[in-house]
Amino acid sequence: MASSPGILTDWPWTSLGSFKYMVLAPWVVHSTYSFMVNQGPDRDLSYFLILPLMLWRMLHNQLWISLSRYRTAKGKGRIVDKGLEFEQVDRERNWDDQIIFNGILFYLGSRHLPFGNNLPMWKADGLVITFLLHAGPVEFLYYWFHRALHHHFLYSRYHSHHHSSIVTEPISSVIHPFAEHIAYSLLFAIPKVTMALTGTGSVASYTIYLTYIDLMNNMGHCNFELIPNWIFSIFPPLKYFMYTPSFHSLHHTQFRTNYSLFMPFYDYIYGTTDKSTDSLYESSLKREEESPDVLHLTHLTTPESIYQLPVGFASLASKPHTSTWYLWLMWPVTLWSMLLTWIYGRTFVVERQRFEKLKLQTWAIPKYSLQYFLEWQNDAINGLIEGAILEAEEKGVKVLTLGLLNQSDELNRCGGLYVHRNPQLKIKVVDGSSLAVAVILNSIPKGTTEVLLRGNLTKVAYALAFSLCQKGIQVATLHQSDYLKLTKSFSATESKLVLAKSYAAKIWLVGDGLSKEEQLNAPKGTIFVPFSQLPPKKLRKDCYYHCTPAMKTPTSLENIYSCENWLPRRVMSVWRIAGIVHALEGWNEHECGYTMSDINRVWQATLRHGFQPLTTTVTTQTKND
Repeated sequence: MASSPGILTDWPWTSLGSFKYMVLAPWVVHSTYSFMVNQGPDRDLSYFLILPLMLWRMLHNQLWISLSRYRTAKGKGRIVDKGLEFEQVDRERNWDDQIIFNGILFYLGSRHLPFGNNLPMWKADGLVITFLLHAGPVEFLYYWFHRALHHHFLYSRYHSHHHSSIVTEPISSVIHPFAEHIAYSLLFAIPKVTMALTGTGSVASYTIYLTYIDLMNNMGHCNFELIPNWIFSIFPPLKYFMYTPSFHSLHHTQFRTNYSLFMPFYDYIYGTTDKSTDSLYESSLKREEESPDVLHLTHLTTPESIYQLPVGFASLASKPHTSTWYLWLMWPVTLWSMLLTWIYGRTFVVERQRFEKLKLQTWAIPKYSLQYFLEWQNDAINGLIEGAILEAEEKGVKVLTLGLLNQSDELNRCGGLYVHRNPQLKIKVVDGSSLAVAVILNSIPKGTTEVLLRGNLTKVAYALAFSLCQKGIQVATLHQSDYLKLTKSFSATESKLVLAKSYAAKIWLVGDGLSKEEQLNAPKGTIFVPFSQLPPKKLRKDCYYHCTPAMKTPTSLENIYSCENWLPRRVMSVWRIAGIVHALEGWNEHECGYTMSDINRVWQATLRHGFQPLTTTVTTQTKND
């Protein structure tokens, strides 16, 4: 929102929310019906193709979003180092509004402008006219209109909304108030309407021109330099007719320079080119991939989780993962992405952060949670994890944390397999088990005298049971096999271990393996506290569910603009936090396999660095299957 919003700031369909696409329904239905039932001259293919054109524009923009987030996470060619925040993601959520608006204009133009209907597929003269008019009046008028927008009166009411994004993403290019978009549409209408009035328009010329506008807009705001220097060496005058991402980035950081649309020609003429344009371009091109200090290694969870990664759909990534009905409609794309991850089969960078002096990155293994439960997949998964560890070692990473099922006992003995295979490792492998135990212990309500431990007995489960018994809290198990395993592991405190004769306990520590029947047998008001990486299904409305072990991040942790799986905003899993604390403290040992760090020491260090326990971990809004 602009600092002092003017008239026509909001889009007309803002109140419709996700139903805003319904404003297109009359034209979509009419164009489709007309195309299906009419024959000969009455069958207007160009009218029908307006919808596919809008869908292509949405796909084109999304590809740029994913590419930009991937490239800036890796660091190669990155221009501005500052991080994104949730406020910017929320502000730029409705980037598709301008596509809807342009779609309406195209539908109206197709019906009411001379030569606006029954367009041929190709006309070369229309394409030539379009780019001549764009290079001439469109670029010239935009330059002066843009300078006018930086006058205090217009800037405070309209254009400051766009400039709220110092670190731009491709979609930042189209985040403007409605009134501003009306003005831009009038400018870009000059070549479009000229083609319609002169009969030189074609499906190809309109498509190419719109794709050109989207391409240049997205490229100019992508925050990484990708235009190679050799292009300008071969044809030096090109610098006046094609801007670069670093050229426009300076406009967002300096505000009063580099006003041009796509062709810097008028900035050079009127002396508004930033003095550091060439030096920033050169330094951005030379920037190599960033080597992190701490690396978190996660994996995909469900087939739809690819959309909820930071490199996926920005609006989904900025919210805790939930099952979204419309993602089922995208099953062809989901299937294609699954095939791509299977064919590509390499670990990929997901996001980056910065905390104090540490550079942080997250990589993802291209495997889904289901595959971790298939024994025949173990070798392939272990190969990917070990390959990532060795690659991180080469890059000089100090600490690597294993997230989700990458630290499964059955898969790799809680990460100990890799240290055993590679005893020369300088990188420290951390599974975060000590911090997980500390967080769970501090999540149990004060005054608790008994807990029920249920789920597969993991490294964390054994440590929890031992710590609770040491504190004098009775630990009950439902199955004799679990009871025998626990008593065998620490017989000195077995007096506090009991085999439960009922489900009466109100505090349940649960992991993988908790059955539906066991949940349903829990008494009303039971608090389920997970000790596993994956959360249990929430089957009870009359019970309370903590999230998986996690903590709030300090405000100084930069570039947090997405949610980690199902966790709330600015909340991080303890398995990830443990590696950050490990690096900050300079601890020189692994925490993996059956080795565990001192729980209290890790807990105090974590608090000292600004991570805070969750104060609202109990969730009362649960749902049935």
